[in-house]
Formats: sequence, C-alpha cells, structure tokens
Amino acid sequence: MTQSSAPKNRESLLAGVWGVVATPFQGSTLDVDLDSLAELVEHYESIGATGLTVLGVFGEAVALTAEERGQVLETVVESTSLPLVVGVTALATRPAIEEVRAAQEIAGTRLAAVMVQANSGNPQTVIAHLDAIHRATGANVVLQDYPLASGVSIPTKALISVVNACEYVVAVKAEAPPTSVAIAELSAAVEVSVFGGLGGQGLLDELVAGAAGAMTGFSYPEALIACVRAWQEDGYEAAQRELLPFLPLINFEQQAKVALAIRKECLRERGLIKDSGVRAPAAGFPEDLRTSMATHLSEAAAALENAKIPVRSF
Repeated sequence: MTQSSAPKNRESLLAGVWGVVATPFQGSTLDVDLDSLAELVEHYESIGATGLTVLGVFGEAVALTAEERGQVLETVVESTSLPLVVGVTALATRPAIEEVRAAQEIAGTRLAAVMVQANSGNPQTVIAHLDAIHRATGANVVLQDYPLASGVSIPTKALISVVNACEYVVAVKAEAPPTSVAIAELSAAVEVSVFGGLGGQGLLDELVAGAAGAMTGFSYPEALIACVRAWQEDGYEAAQRELLPFLPLINFEQQAKVALAIRKECLRERGLIKDSGVRAPAAGFPEDLRTSMATHLSEAAAALENAKIPVRSF
C-alpha cells in the first residue's frame, strides 16, 4: 500500500458534533473552576453532542499546569458518559507521549482518541512523530491541522499521505483556510471522518465538501448539533435553516485575537459558566463589544426557542 492510497475498512471517529470544551476560570487568581466545568460538560451531553474534545486550543490547555490538566480531565470523566478526544499540547514527540499517557491513566476506555497537531510540513516527519506516539501508547489519533495555533503549515496532499500511512489515525480536524477546499480533498482521499472547526463559521460549506460534522466550540452548541442533524436527515436546505439564525453570533465570536474571551463571556451570559476570565497570553473581553454581544445573544436565544432540538434526560 502506498502512502497516497487509503486503507479500507479502518476505524473512524463517529460523525456528528464533538464539542470543544472551554476551561472555566474564576476570581482574580484565575483558578480552574471545576464546578462550572462539570455543568458545562453536562449541558453538552443533555443537548445530544456526539462526544467532547477536552484540553484543546480553546480549552486553554497550554495555559494549564500538568496537575490542572489532570483535574480538568478527571472532572470531565466524572461528569459525562460521552466519548472523549483529549488534546495534546506538545509538538515534540517525547512530551507528547507523556501527555497521552497521563490522559490514558485518567480516562481509560473513555478515551476515543488523542488530538495531535501536525508538527511539520514534511509528511515523513509527522508520520515518524505519530508512529512513535502510537507505539508508546497504543492510542488512536485525531490529526489536527491548525496552523494559526501550531505555527506549522502542511500541504493538504501531505496531510493525506500522513493519514493513509497511519492506520491509527481515526479522524482529521481541518482548520487551515480555506477549510472547505481542504475538506473536499481530504474526504475524497481518506477513509476516516474529517471535521471542520473554527467555531462553525464554515460549517455549511464544510458539510457540502464532505465533512462528517464539526469539532469545535460555540456558545450555542445546540445550533451546531441541529445543523448537522438536519444535514444528515434532510440535506443542505434543512441544515441552512437551522444554522442561519445563529450565524451573526458565530461570526461575532470568531473575531481575531479576542475570540476566546468573547465565547467565554457568551457562555457566562448564558449561565453555563460562572466567570469568563482567560489566562495570558489570551486577551480579555473588550467592553466596547458589549452592546453587539447582547444583540447577538438575544437573537440566538430567540432562535433556540424555535429550534427543534431534543434534550436528553438523565
């Protein structure tokens, strides 16, 4: 089998919406707020998320100590029965292996995969990195292409060769713009799920391009879930109807440099977390945006009342 040929009948991550969980902080010292975290995780399960992504970029994993990362993951494991993808912050192989082992110790069989960022534009370097992680841990991998966070750019064709060479890669998270172009190429060439991210900004086009769903955060994840379900059941027009009322808020949240702070403030306004603090180097919420945020949240709340989103009972 060549690197460009796709292995058949390989394991693939479930299609749907995998919510990227924010890490709530509290007070002037920005301690991790485990109570708010538990409530947020329970909300994701109640609205029908397929699974959760913990300790990702928008989970501020790089701003957490190893002890805090462990506390966050323990809280998530105790608060939900959903399958989990756990982010790996390290781009170097040995520390990445240590992070994966720590996650396995806490999550056990609940760990569907670890999310590892492409650490080089050279596919052979990425393959060697992933092979070493898999040999040491046996973990399945979601390969993330997010150059804005990693600082690494890799051509889509190189990404395809990595996925097809590594049978333990169970999904790709494609966040290198233009995402719909990359997703179209990936979904045609690999036998695993390909997910979009970036707050759902390109979700409709990504679904048309072949995305299995979304792996991202948004203060109204109900809208992403409704959109993907509508796409799966009835196609583009139904999906568009579900997502359209929320697009102003999606675009508002994804503003460069302050996206994380905006989303956490929106989550706080919804009552899903108690405090919206972010840790440096992330920028805080700009008060000049308060009026716009209130408008968008009001629109989203009204749209949610009219949405047909089943809520699971515990």
